[in-house]
Amino acid sequence: MAEAYIFDAIRTPRGKGKPGGGLYEVKPIDLVVNLLDAMKERHNLDTSLVEDLILATGEPVFEQGQNIAKTALVYADWSDVTTGAQLHRYCAGALDAVNNAAAKVKAGFEDLVLAGGVESMSRLGIGAGGAAAGDPWVAMESYGISQGLGADLIAELDGFTREDCDKYAAMSQQRAAQAWEKGYFKDSIIPVTDSNGVVICDKDELVRPGTTVEKLSGLNPSFQMFNDFGHGEFLKFKYPEVENVNCVHTPGNSSGIVDGASLVLIGNEEGGKKAGLKPRAKILSTALTGTEPTIMLTGPAPATEKALAKAGLSVDDIDLFELNEAFAAVVLRYQKILGIPDEKINVNGGAIAMGHPIGATGAMILGTLVDELERRGLKRGVATLCAGGGIGIATVIELV
Repeated sequence: MAEAYIFDAIRTPRGKGKPGGGLYEVKPIDLVVNLLDAMKERHNLDTSLVEDLILATGEPVFEQGQNIAKTALVYADWSDVTTGAQLHRYCAGALDAVNNAAAKVKAGFEDLVLAGGVESMSRLGIGAGGAAAGDPWVAMESYGISQGLGADLIAELDGFTREDCDKYAAMSQQRAAQAWEKGYFKDSIIPVTDSNGVVICDKDELVRPGTTVEKLSGLNPSFQMFNDFGHGEFLKFKYPEVENVNCVHTPGNSSGIVDGASLVLIGNEEGGKKAGLKPRAKILSTALTGTEPTIMLTGPAPATEKALAKAGLSVDDIDLFELNEAFAAVVLRYQKILGIPDEKINVNGGAIAMGHPIGATGAMILGTLVDELERRGLKRGVATLCAGGGIGIATVIELV
């Protein structure tokens, strides 16, 4: 079986996901084309050698709809040979796109594939595409509750306090600020320019260097309304032992709403040689798993365990972990279950500090993982995310 190598991983900065944010006036397709142009220029790439682009979005409608992947390739004037596909797996989408690309490469079906994601949360908002789960009867029959309240439920069951969550959030902000100050992201960030070539966004806009636990403690809980208006009672059908959920997640210790895009170039040895590419890392294994869908956000730990087992590795064999910071309690639970210390996880901050552009995040954190393993001279890493409906996803990589 062929190896699936990572040749490059790039992303846009993350712009605030609301009107007035740095990327608000940029169409999603232009975010993708910005990266396609950069990937071609960075490697003097013959685009006819790239066989497919798999692109995830969290809202595959309107400006992001109807196979934005293929449309972006045509708009960017890539080779007609390169085809494209759009993928949706909630927050896990971009990493799933990478994993699908790796599977095709390892199977020998394709030699060189691009994968990633795009999300313009400022232009489309959350829920623009509607949802099957939004039907009241479907939600009732499947015991569906607010995702944020699911995070609060994790904190309640595992004993994480508001202070625990705020401490983690402050650490994420401090780490992200330090990473930006020291230029750790500079090789993988592609600034976004306008039609005249003027840079309009070149830095993650949500990072707040002066964040402290004290400042975070003054924020109000974000999901108390769902607890008060029925969801709190509804979850007791699945968790009768929970008398009341103490809502601990706020805008300060939850992932930020942002815009952004990401791309990872994956291929086998033959594809890399033809394109003149040097492999940076290889994908050892991937995993998807489903978990209890009411609490929803507990998938990263079992997905990681499954991926590690596929690779014949243990947690102790992994040097760094990148877990999407959907909510602080998600990370705290993952660390608790797998015994991962602070110094090995999200060492340059995460989505609490920099934001979570839903369809693009998975490939972003994978790129961050490759960069940091190289910078530290380490060997192996795991990228993992939780996603709606109780989905967990993980990818194990090893530097070449």
